This record gives sequence, C-alpha cells and structure tokens, in this order.
Amino acid sequence: MTTVGLCHYKVGGTDGVSLEMDKWKLALERMGHKVYLCGGDLGTSEGYLIEELYHHREDAERMAKNTFYKLSDYPGGAALEREIFDLSRVIEEKLIAFIEDKQIDLLIPNNIWSIGANPAAAIAFANVVRNLRIPAIGHHHDFHWESFRRMRATCREAQRIIDQYLPPTDPLIKHVVINSFAKEELLEQRGVPSTIVPNVFDFAGDDWKVDDYNCDFRSEIGVGADDILILQATRIVPRKGIELAIDLVATLNQAQYREEISRCGLYDGRNFDSENRIVLVLAGYSEDPKKDYLNRLREKADCVGVDLVVISDRVKSRRDSESGKKIYSLWDCYVFSDLVAYPSLYEGWGNQFLEALRARVPVVIFEYPVYKEDIKDKGFSVISLGSEIEGKDELGLVRASEEHLKRAAQDSLRTLTDGAFRETMVEKNFARGKRYYSLESLVRYLQGIIHNRSIN
Repeated sequence: MTTVGLCHYKVGGTDGVSLEMDKWKLALERMGHKVYLCGGDLGTSEGYLIEELYHHREDAERMAKNTFYKLSDYPGGAALEREIFDLSRVIEEKLIAFIEDKQIDLLIPNNIWSIGANPAAAIAFANVVRNLRIPAIGHHHDFHWESFRRMRATCREAQRIIDQYLPPTDPLIKHVVINSFAKEELLEQRGVPSTIVPNVFDFAGDDWKVDDYNCDFRSEIGVGADDILILQATRIVPRKGIELAIDLVATLNQAQYREEISRCGLYDGRNFDSENRIVLVLAGYSEDPKKDYLNRLREKADCVGVDLVVISDRVKSRRDSESGKKIYSLWDCYVFSDLVAYPSLYEGWGNQFLEALRARVPVVIFEYPVYKEDIKDKGFSVISLGSEIEGKDELGLVRASEEHLKRAAQDSLRTLTDGAFRETMVEKNFARGKRYYSLESLVRYLQGIIHNRSIN
C-alpha cells in the first residue's frame, strides 16, 4: 500500500481540477492506497491545509502577474525572484511537515507544475521531490503556454523559473496530461514524454434523483415546475462561451419554437404554455472580483430577453447550509435540468460533458478542439453549436452562426418534446461514457503509471 498526497492550490470545490482529484482519490483508494488531500483552500473537503499554496492569495497573484504578464510591482526581475523563492521556502517547509505527518510515499501535484498560478509552489514541490527523493506524478490539466492565456515571461528571472519548474524534469517525476494536444506540446516545448489520462466519472454509483432534500430546488432558485431549465454548470469565465448558451435560449424563445413545445408538451408530460419560461441557470462561480464577464452576460441576456439565473451562492460540491440558506450539491442541479449547455470555446478535457452523460440529460456543446480530437470519435449523440465562431459582438462576446443556432434549436426542441427519442439518446450516451470514461478505466490507467507499464 502506498500513501498518496493529492495536492493542488485548492481542493473541495466545484472546479474541474478539484472534481477530478476527488475521482483520483476514489480510484486510488479502490486500489488499496491511502490518500490525503492537501491544498491552500480546502473547500468542503477534509485535508491538510497549507495556506501559502492558494493561488488567489494577494502575494501569489502578484507574483504570477509579474512573472507572466507585467513586471510592475518590483524594481526588477531579481526582486521578483527573491520574493518567489522566499515564499517557496515557506511552502517547502510546510510540505515536508505534511509528508512526515502523513508518511506520504507518493506526491501527485495537480497543475502546480504546469499552470504557474503560484510559481513559488512549483519550486517548493520540485525541491521536496529532489531533496527527499520522493516519487511524484505531475498531473497537468492546463499549461501556461496555452495561447488563450497570453502568459509570457516578463524578464530573464521569470524565464529561468519557467524553464526549471514549469514543469520540472527529474527521473522521480512522471507526467500525466489529459489530452493529445497537451501530450504533443509538452514533448515539443520541454522534450518531456507523458501519459494521457482523460477525465473520468463514476458511472456505477446511484443515479441522482429527486429526494427530500432537493425537492424544493426549483422553487428556491425561482424557476417554475413547468419552466424549461437549461443548466450551465461551468465556472463563469470567458473561455466557457456562455454567451452561446444565451443565444440558444433566445432562439428557442422565438414564437415558432415555443408554439411547437406548447403543442407537443414536454418530454416528461409537463405542460408548457405562454406563461412558462426558458431559463438559463448558471451554477458555477466567477473568480473575477469585478464580475466583468458575468456583467456582460447579464447585459446580453437583458438585451435579447433571456431569463438568466445565477445560483453560485447556492451550489457547492456537497450539500451544506450557510446563514440559514440551504446549499445544494452540483449534482442536485442536474436532477432538475432539461438540457445541459456546454458551449466552451476551449477545454483541457471536459468534466461537465461527463456529468451531463452521467445525469442522463441531453447536452448542447460547441465542438471545442479537444472534443473534436479526443472525444467525438467515441460516438456520443450531442446537440452541436458547430466548431467555428462568427466573430464578436459590441460587448466583446462571441457569436455562433445563425445556421448552427437554428439547427441546435431544432435538435434541442426534439429532445425537449420527444420522450422516446430523448431516452434513446441519453441511454446511448450513458453507455458510451461508462465504456470509455469510467472510474474502472482510471484504475487501469493508474495501475499502469504506478507500476511502470506503458499505456499510450
């Protein structure tokens, strides 16, 4: 049995990395290993807290900004480098204490060696591996060089840190990526070989259902029983393309589509008439304190007459309560959803896609590059918004073509009104998800990595 430290800037959240770590923890425990979570923020999880790991601390954000975007808070690169290394020593000392306290045999840092959101953490983990001679698996969900991030070294010292630690190379470190693009880029950028382990989900657990806890979900968030609820479960960040979901709802709100839904009734026997709404519910959170993107989404929704409901303050990875308010789990949101919107422009893989398959809810997607390259050939039935954007509007939000929107609206209409067709679609997707992306497949991947067997 191995004792594993699963580490990230934060754990226990509804973001993709936190959710994927939960699955790795479960898979590793099924293999007989003991697993401890470690992060700078623990969210709803139990774990070992190292506050300096958190990437949204003021000091970590300042260092990351000055490393990758603009050297503006230090007199020069040497001063930036000094502060980064000062913080790294604090993290290193606490990380060693974690390893000794829990008797960790294997470290699995997530994104710490790839995204660069806290450069000091990357240095600390690399130093601990080298000094303690402890093996590690670098699990890289995202990389700092991805073009949409616009991250570039600001000075010679920043470039030196990037070259040495993002990611580090060491015989004790194995590297795992989540898609074929990342595998190719890591080899090209750093000459580092890696193993692809796609995102997975537990397709064998109990179905998510209406129960005594979540039965008031719709009324609590202000959505009627006969309203159509379209769920956007991702974080609220520009690369998620949420404006495309607004465009889809606006299209479905056109008279010809509403009349067809009203004439046929909904797939589960509910009635839909002129008083009912088509509501886009955003269950994720915005990391931007100014809420710039969210405010632009709200402005767009107002302009096109779309009901937009933001419930990020009512949703966590687990059920809870805060200040007398009931907190629902992310999975509760899926139970009451009629469609799932997943119009991301870019994803490292796609957790919410798997969640929709698991929930047996039809999913509307923009065919982002990783979907087209690594997922589409598995034969899932989806409602497609295409794979090309038409440009941006006056709010700086992307647009899909009218042709793709109308086709997606027509396909959505069928899943909303034809129960038999919908059932066939979601059961097919569930079966394919279980075949290719189950926890059992993750166990096989991890066995290969830990026991030095080649699997891709």
